[in-house]
Amino acid sequence: MTQTIPDSIDAVETLLAQHNYVASRALATVIFLSLRLGRPLFLEGEAGVGKTEIAKTLAKALGRRLIRLQCYEGLDAASAVAEWNFAAQMIAIRSSEVTSGSGRNLLKSDLFSEDYLIARPLLEAMRPQEGGAPILLIDEIDRTDEPFEAFLLEALSDFQVTIPELGTIRAPEPPIVILTSNRTREVHDALKRRCLYHWVDFPDLTRELSILQARAPEASAALSREVVGFVQRLRQEDLFKKPGVAETIDWAKCLLALDVIALSPETISDTLGAVLKYQDDIQKIEGSTAKRLLEEVRRDLAPV
Repeated sequence: MTQTIPDSIDAVETLLAQHNYVASRALATVIFLSLRLGRPLFLEGEAGVGKTEIAKTLAKALGRRLIRLQCYEGLDAASAVAEWNFAAQMIAIRSSEVTSGSGRNLLKSDLFSEDYLIARPLLEAMRPQEGGAPILLIDEIDRTDEPFEAFLLEALSDFQVTIPELGTIRAPEPPIVILTSNRTREVHDALKRRCLYHWVDFPDLTRELSILQARAPEASAALSREVVGFVQRLRQEDLFKKPGVAETIDWAKCLLALDVIALSPETISDTLGAVLKYQDDIQKIEGSTAKRLLEEVRRDLAPV
């Protein structure tokens, strides 16, 4: 069911919370402004802090279709907008030759029509949708290159795309656009200027605990505090890849699957692969370091 756009920052916070997304006040503010002003939202931050989840949650909360363009190195306009179904076009030509004796009877205007067009995410987002304008998620834009960024300028400036054989297709209602970046490289200023910007940082202990309680409510309060406290400590260590909120949630669910009710150095070492994704980081933490961090966490959590 389609929901109306929230009319206040508090309403955005409430709407996201109803779908188990605990947003900071600053994030709720920039989301509200993006929705109210119709501006694309550019979210940057470490992997696993919940950037992609914002688009998914908004789509559910507003009852809109989520259209996701997953970026990668070498992504081009054809893969992002539309491609011609060459196999179907060849079959049409052959069929025309059989029935009329000449494929020339199949005009170019017939071959290059919507019937033979395979719509990709950007074109889909420009088309009318049931329930209102869709959420267009352009995920990990930093994985693409500068030519693709330049191509996006038209889409994000005028909410339109151009297909040479068909012309320019403009969205009757602009999609709600969210771009994410893990900052593996700097995205060009020209693209950022067309967006509202927000850096999604790691949450503090209180907010991360609220996130974990929302996403893994079956975890006890004591275990949740230890898990969040330990992950917060891990982020202070010299690691190649600091764990994100997604890893916190995954780790808690793994511990629940093992019927763990409290952390121990042995349990931590056995399950570190759920929270750390590089062997060098795991070797650095397991053993005595895990024991030390756990002691520090329990000391901090102990009642005064």
